[in-house]
Amino acid sequence: MAERLLQSMSRVAGRCRPDCVKASNEQEDYDESQNAALVAVNLISSARLVLKLDTEFTEYSAQFLIDNAGKEDEPGEMDQQRTQVTTENCLRYLAENVWTKKEEMDQQRCVLTVKDCLELAFKKGLPRREHWAHLGCTFKAPPFACQIPRVPVKGEVVEAKTFDEAFKLLVHQPIGAKLHLFSPQIDTVGEGIYDGPATAKNGTHYVGLRDVLIGSVEKFEGDTVAIVKISYKKKLSFVKVSLTRMFLTTPRNDTPGIGPTGLLVDFCVPRLSIN
Repeated sequence: MAERLLQSMSRVAGRCRPDCVKASNEQEDYDESQNAALVAVNLISSARLVLKLDTEFTEYSAQFLIDNAGKEDEPGEMDQQRTQVTTENCLRYLAENVWTKKEEMDQQRCVLTVKDCLELAFKKGLPRREHWAHLGCTFKAPPFACQIPRVPVKGEVVEAKTFDEAFKLLVHQPIGAKLHLFSPQIDTVGEGIYDGPATAKNGTHYVGLRDVLIGSVEKFEGDTVAIVKISYKKKLSFVKVSLTRMFLTTPRNDTPGIGPTGLLVDFCVPRLSIN
């Protein structure tokens, strides 16, 4: 029965109920926790490929991390009767969560960081992306989802405050970081260099910090840039980010000032164990 469940989930990967699709389409961008989870699973996929734990780049579920945040210390998840994959349990879940439209309580969830997501993956393992709900799914995971196979992930999170420290980690594998986003600069960068805020004449708006993945460093048009993988407005793209540009902002109203600082800050990487 469990094997048939996995086959069914693989066939319908990415599909969901119209209400969920509508809610997802109305969300212009992923929230902070969803972006953190995306970066975390990308870091793990990259690290596993580098260490040859996977023979090809394998996508793991970011939504699994969202669904299980705060539940990592719950004991006995495999001992509950409703966690077994049976026809009765499947029908009960459909009746309670899918066939009957009901108002969901807007539960307050803690905001996740990339470090939080990595540490959760170390404790719980990760299912493949096609074996779990899509990112942003509004449906509660069924109790028997604990039967879905997970890839064990063991290791530790290594953090670096400066890019010099981070660069030593980048030699071995991609690293996570936070990028200061400014609009419209991030919207119009294209194949050029993203170098942060423009002059007052051209105008700029600070969007905030966004979790990203740094894949490499290279020279481009006389500048040293990081090749960054970013999800922005739900679209994945690669952006060349200047590593030489510094900026600062002055306090305004209730908003504190920033800097002086580089565009990329707060670096981290999962150091996986192969044992």
